[in-house]
Amino acid sequence: MKKSLSLPLTIALIFTFFLPLCIEAGGREWAKLDEATAVLWEIKSIPEDGIPPALLGSAHGIAVIPGLIKAGFIVGGRYGQGVMVVRTATGQWSNPTFITLTGGSVGWQIGAQSTDVVLVFKTGRSVDALASGKFTLGVDLSVAAGPGGRHAEAGTDAQLRAEILSYSRSRGLFAGVALEGAALQIDNSANAFFYSKQNITPWDIFDGRGVDPPPPVRNFINILEK
Repeated sequence: MKKSLSLPLTIALIFTFFLPLCIEAGGREWAKLDEATAVLWEIKSIPEDGIPPALLGSAHGIAVIPGLIKAGFIVGGRYGQGVMVVRTATGQWSNPTFITLTGGSVGWQIGAQSTDVVLVFKTGRSVDALASGKFTLGVDLSVAAGPGGRHAEAGTDAQLRAEILSYSRSRGLFAGVALEGAALQIDNSANAFFYSKQNITPWDIFDGRGVDPPPPVRNFINILEK
């Protein structure tokens, strides 16, 4: 009869084979947050041709999806992972929650493989909708390509009515982009890896309940606060 493995040996094997996978997964989230921080730095560096600072200053939430992958010819699907922060009751920015953006189509130039996307949440309702799990841009919540430049204003009817304004970065410049039909969703598994806490909710993260944010979070928030 074969002897069963002892408990200590079983635990050792679990750590040997599965812990590196967990570390690798958590490392991916750290890298994604670093990429999102770099995108914010780009916004700060080009105020004349970027997202109007007034919009960022009055936003209820901001999502950054760096390296959104496009598949197809002119019109096709896409997938990207990013982070989102919301404005707390004290006016400060919250810890980031991880999100994914999938589906839909957009008329990028032929040959483009990826782009950085920024979403500006103009209302508290739009923040609540995402924290509840998942919604579709242009269906569950109105979205419009945002205006660009320091002195630009959201003056068109679509922009005034939109609860979310969307931007993409190409060749270092941010410009409004249409994202109707794309699904935005909380990435619960990424949050669990990043914060080392199972079953953590978006509101736990936003409100800072039992959350010990890793160091890269501070870099991201510092740039937003500036």
